[in-house]
Amino acid sequence: MPRCPAGQFVWNPKKVLIIFLLCLTASALFFVLKHQSSEAATWSDFDFKPSYKDEEDDDHPSWVKNDTEVDKLLGGILKGGLDEKSCRSRYQSAWYHKGLKHQPSSHLISALRSYEALHKRCGPYTESYNKTVRYLDSMEFNSSTNTECKYVVWTPRDGLGNRIITLASTFLYALLTKRVLLVDRRVHVSDLFCEPFPENSWLVPSDFPIIDEFDKLNKQYSMSYGNMLKNNLVPGPKNASSLIKPFVYLHVVHDYDDDDKRFFCDDDHTFLQEVPWHILKSNIYFVPSFFMMPIFQQHLDLLFPEKDTVFYFLGRYLFHPTNMIWKAITRYYNAYLARADERIGIQVRVFETEPDPFAPYMEQILDCVFTENVLPQVNLALESLSGHSSNRTKAVLVTSLSSKYYKTLKNMYDEHPTETGEMVQVFQPSHEVEQHTEKEVHNMKAWAEMYLLSLTDKLVTSSKSTFGYVAQGLGGMKPWILYRPEEYKSPNPACQRAKSMEPCFQATPDHDCKTRNWLDTGKVLPYVRHCEDMQWTWGLKLFGKDGES
Repeated sequence: MPRCPAGQFVWNPKKVLIIFLLCLTASALFFVLKHQSSEAATWSDFDFKPSYKDEEDDDHPSWVKNDTEVDKLLGGILKGGLDEKSCRSRYQSAWYHKGLKHQPSSHLISALRSYEALHKRCGPYTESYNKTVRYLDSMEFNSSTNTECKYVVWTPRDGLGNRIITLASTFLYALLTKRVLLVDRRVHVSDLFCEPFPENSWLVPSDFPIIDEFDKLNKQYSMSYGNMLKNNLVPGPKNASSLIKPFVYLHVVHDYDDDDKRFFCDDDHTFLQEVPWHILKSNIYFVPSFFMMPIFQQHLDLLFPEKDTVFYFLGRYLFHPTNMIWKAITRYYNAYLARADERIGIQVRVFETEPDPFAPYMEQILDCVFTENVLPQVNLALESLSGHSSNRTKAVLVTSLSSKYYKTLKNMYDEHPTETGEMVQVFQPSHEVEQHTEKEVHNMKAWAEMYLLSLTDKLVTSSKSTFGYVAQGLGGMKPWILYRPEEYKSPNPACQRAKSMEPCFQATPDHDCKTRNWLDTGKVLPYVRHCEDMQWTWGLKLFGKDGES
């Protein structure tokens, strides 16, 4: 198979002459398309700052012929009648994703409407909330007290991809346990996502009594469920007192131990369900373990007959880009991606830094996209001036902290024609060099790029990357997963097609709740199996019903 080493795609001085000739002889369309592929197609910080005038960007895209044929409510997942201008993406996203790839169950739709009623009744500053939050001031609670509303408060850990998949996991936990989901307001969630629940906010109020405790939450925190078990603070044979603390911290992070993992055992929820406030921190997609818990299985079977659609539906329900970010997404899509016959997303996440891993990763990417016919190969013997024998175009969206992968692909397709005659254009909205989760604009760009990737027709992702998990889940795609190079050598094969669009649950429980013995949890249920991008038994993933791909 022909290879295209990165070194062959450096800038050629003759390029100036070629561009000059192109400007004189190429067709107007060709000139426009070439102009679009310049490095001007990048975000600027200005794209993510409020404009002085709220422009009306809700005109129909050119491909929407009849708006009445577009399923804006996504099969009933979304509630109709909400103000469209306050969150344009909520209903306009149906234009860009171009229809649901799966249909939600009637039970899921009913559960979402019931949750919205619960959130309205029990959300911040309601009578029930005000009553229940007082227990956090006194720090005493009698387990026999009947509280109308119970809560799970989500607080984040790690990057934006981790935050999105854990927030979806926490919302599913709220659905299963009839708790109200509140989210940590201090991490600029409102700058990224519209409020998903009608008529009441999902943000933890700024005067929440224990909000200052959130920064102290870790594996050693005294009120973590794991430490409460260790210290016999959980009511049971050794502690029969009915007085309990009004909250418990659930440490569902990759470094949790066997006691923390008791959160995924049925018997432990006899106590947990009595505690009015759960504070949960996580950086992993813990949804698959719920399917292995008998207390939740029947409910989950009704909610998700197609097991690998959990994030697809919950993500499309919860995560609507704010108007500012939606404006950036749609402008970029309409300018650079919309007119292509096919859109390909390539998400590159490099965990190694020294030595420079570019060469093996670039070789791997090319090997993958050529072998799997994701992109056409180029004819290195010809210059791009030779023309294109086909009118078909492909737009490639590259997302990476580095610009090297984009530049290599761009130069390759700019300087040489494809063997199929197709025109390939390559774009990269940003290259931030390093991840800066603490920076608001950095997260806005990341969220916009995840969303753009979800709008592509084919997707290539990096193994173990939550950034890629979000994109594939929102788009309902089964990507080609790039294996992680070992010892800086391109692996063979370079990639594998995923058999499920669900995120991978990394750092999974590996013990039996009854016997406490080690258990290969990837072999318990046919539709909960090990992830394609994880070695040994460290990851779990939901697959189609009964485990078919």
